[in-house]
Amino acid sequence: MRRKTIDIITLGCSKNLVDSEQLMRQLEVAGYSVTHDSDSPEGEIAVINTCGFIGDAKEESINMILEFAQRKEQGGLKKLFVMGCLSERYLKELSVELPQVDKFYGKFNWKGLLQDLGKAYHDDLYIERTLTTPRHYAYVKISEGCDRKCSYCAIPIITGKHVSKPVEEILSEVRYLVSQGVKEFQIIAQELTYYGIDLYKRQMLPELIEQIADIPGVEWIRLHYAYPAHFPLDLLRVMRERSNVCKYLDIALQHISDNMLSRMRRQVTKKQTYELIEQFRREVPGIHLRTTLMVGHPGEVEEDFEELKEFVRRVRFDRMGAFAYSEEEGTFAAEKYEDSIPHEVKQARLNELMDIQQSISAELGERKVGQRLKVIIDRKEGDYYVGRSEYDSPEVDPEVLIKADEATLRIGEFYRVEVVSADDFDLYAKLL
Repeated sequence: MRRKTIDIITLGCSKNLVDSEQLMRQLEVAGYSVTHDSDSPEGEIAVINTCGFIGDAKEESINMILEFAQRKEQGGLKKLFVMGCLSERYLKELSVELPQVDKFYGKFNWKGLLQDLGKAYHDDLYIERTLTTPRHYAYVKISEGCDRKCSYCAIPIITGKHVSKPVEEILSEVRYLVSQGVKEFQIIAQELTYYGIDLYKRQMLPELIEQIADIPGVEWIRLHYAYPAHFPLDLLRVMRERSNVCKYLDIALQHISDNMLSRMRRQVTKKQTYELIEQFRREVPGIHLRTTLMVGHPGEVEEDFEELKEFVRRVRFDRMGAFAYSEEEGTFAAEKYEDSIPHEVKQARLNELMDIQQSISAELGERKVGQRLKVIIDRKEGDYYVGRSEYDSPEVDPEVLIKADEATLRIGEFYRVEVVSADDFDLYAKLL
């Protein structure tokens, strides 16, 4: 056990990661040594930042808490704190079930953790973070919460209504991160396209992205988690005109049949979805689209699933993830629908959908052979430098591999490469 050392474990999405990074900075200023997601945590204090989105994520969070609780019982840990979405949602229940935890904090009151350690929260450091990512890229969270009412989603229950960060605060954060060496910015929110409505009474995402793009040192901007209904189309102009706004959009579409879109309360139709995708590709040539789809939502019949498969084959998404519906208490679907589709049917549909996408991804990868790309180098791994193009977000998308014996490359620098081969997941390239 190392005194004055705190181990922070982050589970779930990149929005949680930003919270952990802000907490880490405050703890370091308070005099602590802080590790993040250490393979061998040895600190006298541990903080687990939990996820509570779906069943698997909740189970992972509980298992992690139990692991550290056992370490505490064995004398290897003095204090155990829990924060984040699971804690926000089940604060009372967890306090009863897990007495080994010294204190639970929700999603937004983690500043109290500092006070409970006898330390002050430094308001003047509110934009500062200790990056856990490679220092050349960072996630920038522009809002919290969500005003959408999708049938299956517990996020609004956990995080509350949509709250936008002021534009100036976001720009200050980006300038600070640039000063720390960050070149690439992943702009994240539960729902990007709603940004600004609460503060400015209009959708402000296009204007915000333009202002970020104007900051010297911002080399790449990538957008995550858009919503198809009432999409701010001026964003396409910004993406087309600004060379440092990546031609990449992460937009969760969930389904395509009108029956399912209605049952999911998605506020969009099949026809509107197809038209929106066509507009993306018409106005931003070369745009790469990432989406997430759901199978097994209550009421999904074979005809709906066939429409979904045809959608994937026809649109040919550059990046696609999918998951099976899991009932979340308190949601519209849990209260109004019966979760009657057997688990094995959900899993079979999920596997079939992902098999279709794997073939598409392989074909799209092969088409890139011979293309020249600008890539940023994330790391060296074995015999290769591992980089990404503007079409590849960290952690979730394919990577570009360059043989390390060809040249000495610097982590965090940009290079021009030519793609020489591809497999189902990654591209292989040579330096130009």
